[in-house]
Amino acid sequence: MSARRRKPAAPDTPSTDCASLAELWMLRILVPLGGHKTFVKRGSFSDDAIARALGLGAWLDDDEREFDPAAIRLALRELHRAAETFKDDLATPPTLRANMARLASLVGLSGADCRILEFAAMLHQDRVLDDCADTLGQLSSLKVGDTLAALLDLDPAEVRISLGPQSVLARSGLLSVERGSLAFLRGKLDLLSSSFADNIVACEADPLALLRETICPSAPARLTLDDYAHVGEALAILRPYLEQATAQAQAGVNIFLHGAPGTGKSELARALAATLGAELFEVASEDGDGDPVTGERRLRAYRAAQNFFCQRHAMILFDEVEDVFADGDGVFGRKSTAQRRKAWLNRTLEQNTVPTFWLSNSIRDIDPAFMRRFDLVIELPVPPRGQRERILRSTCADLLDDRAIARIAASDVLAPAVVSRVAAVVRRIRHQLEPGGSARAVQWLIDQSLEAQGHAPLRQGEASRLPPEYDAALLNADSDMAQLADGLQATRCGRLCLYGPPGTGKTAYARWLAERLDMPLLLVGAADLLSKWVGDSERNIAAAFRRAEREQALLLIDEVDSFLQDRSQARQAWEISMVNEMLTRMEAFSGIFIASTNLMEGLDMAALRRFDLKVRFDHLLPEQAVLLFERYCRNLGLATPGEPALWHVRQLRTLTPGDFAAVARQHRFRPLASPAGFVLALQAECALKHKDGPRIGFLG
Repeated sequence: MSARRRKPAAPDTPSTDCASLAELWMLRILVPLGGHKTFVKRGSFSDDAIARALGLGAWLDDDEREFDPAAIRLALRELHRAAETFKDDLATPPTLRANMARLASLVGLSGADCRILEFAAMLHQDRVLDDCADTLGQLSSLKVGDTLAALLDLDPAEVRISLGPQSVLARSGLLSVERGSLAFLRGKLDLLSSSFADNIVACEADPLALLRETICPSAPARLTLDDYAHVGEALAILRPYLEQATAQAQAGVNIFLHGAPGTGKSELARALAATLGAELFEVASEDGDGDPVTGERRLRAYRAAQNFFCQRHAMILFDEVEDVFADGDGVFGRKSTAQRRKAWLNRTLEQNTVPTFWLSNSIRDIDPAFMRRFDLVIELPVPPRGQRERILRSTCADLLDDRAIARIAASDVLAPAVVSRVAAVVRRIRHQLEPGGSARAVQWLIDQSLEAQGHAPLRQGEASRLPPEYDAALLNADSDMAQLADGLQATRCGRLCLYGPPGTGKTAYARWLAERLDMPLLLVGAADLLSKWVGDSERNIAAAFRRAEREQALLLIDEVDSFLQDRSQARQAWEISMVNEMLTRMEAFSGIFIASTNLMEGLDMAALRRFDLKVRFDHLLPEQAVLLFERYCRNLGLATPGEPALWHVRQLRTLTPGDFAAVARQHRFRPLASPAGFVLALQAECALKHKDGPRIGFLG
């Protein structure tokens, strides 16, 4: 602890040569501030380490000496008196002084600010000084100011200014006073981070190094703005806005990016910073031990970064802002960090000097009062299929062939971050895999990630593909479906309602149409949209239409009867609002929207009027059934069916394309031996549709 060598002292008398500034502070704590009342007990010291640090070890080591509290208090007063004569020769350690000089210049600290921050850093770093301060007991915020004024030879008015909520120390996040309750001095003087004291005392460093564990340089950008063509409309505004704002040092520049995990929000921020030639710094969400950092701590780190980087061509990335905006307990519970600091945060969003990207996976739980203060709020969706293929080729071209890339890109929930991580894993082990193993490993890992997120794996996508036997001409619809496709090819706009019995080809037609028009297909079912929470279903409906608009996708909503029931029969207000939302979105949608339903009866009449065309799908006509039967027999490797088999197929009046597809799937694990077996399987499918179906059997 000593920075200077002590003079020899007589055994009964402690040295009066003060060895360090920390020792002077300890003596001030114990003597004028009254800490000796706790430190010197009737028969012992409260802390032997403090006694030894002050040169009072003889009272501990000499067994023949009787512990004399009065003599010790007298010795302490003598030590303090002598220490005060040395005070002008004492200073903080050179490293601390050098770092404080840099901070003062960078942040604009006053002399009092520097003295207080130096003391707080040494208090957090020096265990004996901290233990000595504990002899003062628990202090109020007002008492902390008086204590620091006495300890540091400062004007109490200056100290109050330095510790105020609008002070440079507080606004920079470097030091704040815990005002919530009584606490020991160290607990009341809260530094930026747990490592700040060690960093500022131990080694001379660039101010950025002092922010270790709170702010760090962002990783280099791995993508470019070309990889974000699917949000080109947003970038056409965002990029020039940031260029202008940074060139003119505009205050209050805040961009909010939200979207599902892995959609590339952080990478977009990095790509924008790289394009603009700006440094990008990230607010840490965990400390050096890997423990999460609280929202309060992260906000303080953000404050510090705003002060540290205001003179640099820099930007800040604040990821996972739920830690700040949505860490409360609901309407009637504990408020979020942002709500507790609402006035300060509102000022920050209006006055911050360093442009900031705020990132979140969802905006659902964020107070709209905060959302309206951001300059731009941009949703980052999963890229459309064409963009997904491009990302896959750029990240996995050495691992996947074209067919595998096309297959993986077909997943409309596959986020770019998943692809990047999977590719990195497989590259590390590819030399240990058998030939072709890299592609299988990539697809297996992607499946695991998708299933963990609640999505269907890639292998399930295979089942939803159109069978090779599909033919729009073999649909029993009351419109010419091929001609309809030609019309939609020209207009790229239309609202269709496809209705009829299950399996008649409604969903398959939408898939075929999307392929015919070379459009991505966005298939949404009741399970994707309906929610038990009030208002969530409406939000999900709106999000589906927005996504289809953004991706220029053909939107297919299956089981639309779940959303468009006659409002006159509604029993709950939410049933009416859900229909209203669907009607509003249908009317505003500018692309191709297809709704399919098995139950046309009971649909809201206003909804029916909004469909441009309503097409009924029915069971296959006898000759359609025969043509499809012959095609399936040929593709499954069965013999050419004879007339008896064809006759029985014609008798199946409830046969649908879905029945043929179901039997073909059975053939994979229960092979059909002949056309006769195929007919028996089709009869079984039809028999399930009504109680009095035809007797299953085939002769000849």
